[in-house]
Amino acid sequence: MRALFYLSDSAWSGCARFLLAAATELRTRGVETTIACCADTRLGAWAADGGIDVVEINGKASTPGGAWDLRPILNERGIEVVMVTTQRDQLLTSSAKLFGGRIPVLRRVPPFARMELTRSGKLALKMAATGLVFTTEKEAKEAHGPGWTIPSAVVPLGVDSTSYDQAEPLARAEVDAPPEGVLIACPYERSGRNRIATLFRTLSLLVPRHPDMHAVIFGPGSLDDELRLHAAALGVSSALTFLGDIDAPLPVMRAANVVWAVADGDGGAFACLDAMGLRLPVIAERTVLYQHYVADGITGLLLSPADPATTASNVAAFIADAEKCRSMGNAGRARAQRDFEESAMVTALEQTLAAAVAGPSKVAQ
Repeated sequence: MRALFYLSDSAWSGCARFLLAAATELRTRGVETTIACCADTRLGAWAADGGIDVVEINGKASTPGGAWDLRPILNERGIEVVMVTTQRDQLLTSSAKLFGGRIPVLRRVPPFARMELTRSGKLALKMAATGLVFTTEKEAKEAHGPGWTIPSAVVPLGVDSTSYDQAEPLARAEVDAPPEGVLIACPYERSGRNRIATLFRTLSLLVPRHPDMHAVIFGPGSLDDELRLHAAALGVSSALTFLGDIDAPLPVMRAANVVWAVADGDGGAFACLDAMGLRLPVIAERTVLYQHYVADGITGLLLSPADPATTASNVAAFIADAEKCRSMGNAGRARAQRDFEESAMVTALEQTLAAAVAGPSKVAQ
């Protein structure tokens, strides 16, 4: 089986991380994998370093232009199934083989993300056998809409829990954090811009009484001026370190006492899974995404809508109990090993790809 993972977004993200992990592990199982991505991206460089076949695409090309460029790639490599993550990429890859043999296209929907299907998406359905790939059974059951010719599949996110034991903590001085006190790690993507405001407001109320409390923010978009201005307006700039989109986030997280998750989709899910793998408790707002990954009161704290003072009080009580936080971190690691293992993710994806190649059956609408 020969599978193509197509991603036109040049930024590193949780979605790119999923594709890289999937392609890497599928390759060890004998599945021939190709990643089509923009030039000079972290996804392309790391995939090539791992021995994965990588082809460069123009992520800003028009749909007809991108489809024309993709056709020889599909033909030369004998691609049998394609996975995409956006409606635009779905249309492009579906139309690439409109003339001369159709290849099934699987569109993966990030965890608990809104699934768009506009006119262009409906057009793509007429060009290729297409199916949706969800992260949870709940999402698959609630999905609806005409035109999908491949039954919806479920591929849960997972990580290799044992790999986290190799991560060494970064010295706190390297992130300008106090040597003692609570250090909060906040993996960031731009989808979490609104939620990170809760972290800033909480720090503005807690830092005056806990001057050794510090938070380090890293990931795509974490150097945006808007974040710095917001932090400055609340008077918490001295309690924050903005690292930017670093290549190695695990040492930073290993040095922390707790992880505060803010992103949507894959970014938020991987923030939780990384924390669990590192035996760290998670703080996050109570959304359907975080309710799936965080067991409230067992592996972390889910914040319900409340005034800033109440939220700060709940967070202060949570992080003050160091022993309970350690217990929650251990519970998180056990849960990751039980419910979110990478091997389960790869097995489900391999089966999904194989079923699409074998021949989609018409789904009754």
